[in-house]
Amino acid sequence: MSHGPRSGLLAVSTALLAMSRHLEVRDVLKTIVASARDLLDAQYAALGVPDDHGGFAQFVVDGVSDAQWKAIGPLPRQHGILAAMLHQARPERLADVREDPRFEGWPAAHPDMSDFLGLPIRDGDEVIGALFLANKNCVKPEGGCGFTEDDEDLLGILAQHAAIALTNARLYERSRELTIAEERSRLAHELHDAVSQKLFSLRLTAQAAAALVDRDPDRAKGELQQVAALAAEAADELRAAVVELRPAALDEDGLVATLRTQIQVLDRAHSARVTFDSCGVRALPAAQEEAMLRVAQEALHNALRHSGAARVDVTVEKRGPGAVLRVTDDGSGFEPRATRRAGRHLGLVSMRDRTNGVGGELTVESAPGKGTTIEMEVPGG
Repeated sequence: MSHGPRSGLLAVSTALLAMSRHLEVRDVLKTIVASARDLLDAQYAALGVPDDHGGFAQFVVDGVSDAQWKAIGPLPRQHGILAAMLHQARPERLADVREDPRFEGWPAAHPDMSDFLGLPIRDGDEVIGALFLANKNCVKPEGGCGFTEDDEDLLGILAQHAAIALTNARLYERSRELTIAEERSRLAHELHDAVSQKLFSLRLTAQAAAALVDRDPDRAKGELQQVAALAAEAADELRAAVVELRPAALDEDGLVATLRTQIQVLDRAHSARVTFDSCGVRALPAAQEEAMLRVAQEALHNALRHSGAARVDVTVEKRGPGAVLRVTDDGSGFEPRATRRAGRHLGLVSMRDRTNGVGGELTVESAPGKGTTIEMEVPGG
């Protein structure tokens, strides 16, 4: 929390150093909004990073409690003054945001705001975010804005350095993702070798036990105990690998942001149009988030590799105390009643197992030539 205005080169230098100290994107965003709010002595500050679908991939606030933020509800869409900053790439300084003709209201739990200062964050010609402040802690001039032209200049300097810090953080995360991919590939090879050896030993030991059952029951019993020990070791290695292979992005960004990022990559990589939207979903238990991510990945793989779809739409939304994932494509479809063949080919058995493992329910709707919809519903945590 801020405790009063700070000004001068020392304050600006402190803010810029704080931004450059962090490598994680979300940490950088939090530092930017906290620094802006502190430097310009505002009651509220926020920074939104837009997605390609009319919403925000990330939205960070300062000056709003966790309880308030939870009560406000889903992330805002790109509309009104926020949209103007993003699409017209110009600063906005308003005496009262509520009286601006572009103002479209806000949720009931949203704090009341009056004077407003906002700037786009630009990387070259690309607008990569919008930074804004509200409610300057000062005596407002009659009919005027508490934020001054000097405030706008200072926020502009901060926005320029924020662009550099945010771009560097993104580059770092991409580099780390490549490193993680390489490490997982290495781990997969090691896991394959280790488990293959264990399974080979299990098979030989079980064969020896079977040969000894009739003529030497005591030795057969010893061999069976060895089988049990080898099986336990293999299970431990698999369990450790599963824990290590949990997607790192889930722990840091959560399900919605992770899915959004992956789907943006798929949309660029494939000729099919791949879209993502979410509504009202916040954090879920870790096991549920991982299961939903894996089912989404499997369904997307099927749609993009096997169905010939021109469009695939993915949504995650709140349903009662839980959430529902839906993956819909306009591809060739299949006959769901051919369960064994289709189940093996499209990974439906794996998807059902993952869904059942977190107490959820999976439904599949498809028909030849009619596309496919896979829906996974999980209960609340």
